[in-house]
Amino acid sequence: MLPLTSNAVIHWIVNGWGVTYTSPHICALKGSTVDISCTYTYPTRINGHVTTVEKTFWFIELQDKEAVDLRADAELAGRVQYLCGRNSCTLQITDLRNSDSAVYKFMFITNQQDGNYTDQLGVILSVKGNILETTPVQVIWSSTGPKLICHSNCFPPGHSTFVWYKNETRIQEETFYSYRKHIDPAGHYSCAYKGHRSLPRLNVCSYPPDAPKVPLVLMSSSGEIMRGSSVTLTCSSDANPAATYTWYKENQTLLHKETQLILSSIQSSDSGEYYCTAENELGQMASKYIFVNVKYGPEISSLSVSTSAKIVEGSSVNLTCSSDANPAATYTWFKENQTLLQGREHIYHFTSISSEDRGTYYCKSENLYGEINSTSLFLDVQCE
Repeated sequence: MLPLTSNAVIHWIVNGWGVTYTSPHICALKGSTVDISCTYTYPTRINGHVTTVEKTFWFIELQDKEAVDLRADAELAGRVQYLCGRNSCTLQITDLRNSDSAVYKFMFITNQQDGNYTDQLGVILSVKGNILETTPVQVIWSSTGPKLICHSNCFPPGHSTFVWYKNETRIQEETFYSYRKHIDPAGHYSCAYKGHRSLPRLNVCSYPPDAPKVPLVLMSSSGEIMRGSSVTLTCSSDANPAATYTWYKENQTLLHKETQLILSSIQSSDSGEYYCTAENELGQMASKYIFVNVKYGPEISSLSVSTSAKIVEGSSVNLTCSSDANPAATYTWFKENQTLLQGREHIYHFTSISSEDRGTYYCKSENLYGEINSTSLFLDVQCE
């Protein structure tokens, strides 16, 4: 979070020609001064002729395929200065305006044939309206307590000077981007880049929410979430200012903004993954998922046959027992009250049905929480 500086960007040097900018992207504040610098290189001799630089200048755009010197730009009149030395040149623009945001490129012209050179990438300058468009004072907590950072995504590069305020009063000795003095927990702090308005003040006791915790409270002696019981989910997070909460079920907002989410007379449709978010003006955090698994005995047991046509000997027939239950039901198959099969299989299959299979069938669905019999179904097996 230091003021914006970047390592030099070395653009390709081709046959000894090249331009190197000190930063590919510079962010500066409206009304301030910015320096855009580069160095350049060229062959000292070509075909025995000594190379001399006849002209150097900065430009933004081409007109009729010719680069236009910024010093001739009416929009920049009186605000542009070149600070050039041997194989280096700095463009200085004062009293920056939003319209100055552009890509700036450097060109040098030599006495050699085809001796003009410029880099195609240049330096991107972004001018911000004012420092209030950026992020204010940030609090970083450590084992030694809070640390204040004057945090911004657009502090001018180079030697930036900062101004710190406590309770609206300037602290004269503090000029660094981080506040290094003792921090008063009751104090209100703000910062600014020198020459600009201060950022919004921040109470050092303020901090964003930590990851919310969601304990699950059951109104059931069995320890299971039974259909018809009441379940309370509570979202809690340490934050200052106090957090507001939002509840979600499987990424769908429940439009519930309270700390507690109460599921009274819970139903099977309430099963799913729940989580909450805690949010204040400094940030937002989400809790871990908690799975609500509603248990209930089998219900609405039904028996069906795979065909509605006449059942004849030798044909393949399936009986299907259907029942909604959690955990999944086991099934017992009956013919005329005689047990045929018991297990997880909810389909009873006749590979080649015979007249001996003629009769009344039903099934029973059961789990730990109950059982239910289906209605009876009569199979009338006829000869071909």
